[in-house]
Amino acid sequence: MHSVFMDAALDEARIAATLGEVPVGAVIVQNGTIIARAGNRTRTLNDPTAHAEILAIRAAARLLGSPRLGDCELHVTLEPCAMCAGGISHARLKRLYYGASDAKGGAVEHGPRFFSQPTCLHAPDIYPGFGADEAAALLTEFFGRLRQD
Repeated sequence: MHSVFMDAALDEARIAATLGEVPVGAVIVQNGTIIARAGNRTRTLNDPTAHAEILAIRAAARLLGSPRLGDCELHVTLEPCAMCAGGISHARLKRLYYGASDAKGGAVEHGPRFFSQPTCLHAPDIYPGFGADEAAALLTEFFGRLRQD
């Protein structure tokens, strides 16, 4: 079932890429149903905080009428950065599934390892590597095209 949700996140990443955005996509799932989805929109919205995870969290919180998403899980195509990890923690998401690791900007298994810090308010259950190959290929292709231009 989780592959279906990661496929939906990958679809959001592909849409982001068509807009010239870094191809990262996210979906939030509650009780087996996708309740929010988003892709990166930092350039489109001129908003450095418009990462896929943050946009999906905002949409889910609006839909549920609560800043707490404790019975929800996030599926995202790339290891979250520190900002997104903070949003995941504050939203109290139950589980985090992510695709490709991000040695440069990730904050879950790389960098600050946000969720293992003593100052972390809440840490979700973490499941890395879902759809990692396809997510990494989207990113490699995107950045390869940028280097050619």
